[in-house]
Amino acid sequence: MAHGEVLEFEDYVRTRQDALLRSARRLVPDPVDAQDLLQTALARTYGRWDGIADKSLADAYLRRVMINTRTEWWRARKLDEVPTEQLPDASVEDGTEQRADRALLMDILKVLAPKQRSVVVLRHWEQMSTEETAAALGMSAGTVKSTLHRALARLRQELESRAIDSCDQALGRAGRMEHTPHAEHAEMGRERCAA
Repeated sequence: MAHGEVLEFEDYVRTRQDALLRSARRLVPDPVDAQDLLQTALARTYGRWDGIADKSLADAYLRRVMINTRTEWWRARKLDEVPTEQLPDASVEDGTEQRADRALLMDILKVLAPKQRSVVVLRHWEQMSTEETAAALGMSAGTVKSTLHRALARLRQELESRAIDSCDQALGRAGRMEHTPHAEHAEMGRERCAA
């Protein structure tokens, strides 16, 4: 690798390391493991840097390397596991609520126009700056800000609408239960929706 290419790689890492670390954090929950994952991906990419013809795709290339590396680690760890007769006592959170929140978010994002959805994902999911988002989408920073403002307002409106619909359904069920032995549950449902 030529000296100029080394400097180019170092400059790339210096400017993109925060965004790449955020991507690594989405792949592995532990911050130390995320740093290890990024360092491993950077070491693997360094040897192939001159083969990446379009350097604007370097982020995508590195993310793919991180995904492949994480998969390799997972497979290696899985092989190290040894079955035992006794299960550990430690309780494990099942993540049901987190999956439900994610499913709700993915569903609600569908109400946005494609441009709005792109701005929201890049700004809040990928945590790009306004300027990075504008460059990635080929629009001005002001357009990104106004599009994001309208998109977030639309998402809030959709969430409120769904919350009202859920409460209406709960109150409907509660109304049907008023004259049953479960009348106290109906009252609790009304109180929860009123809050």
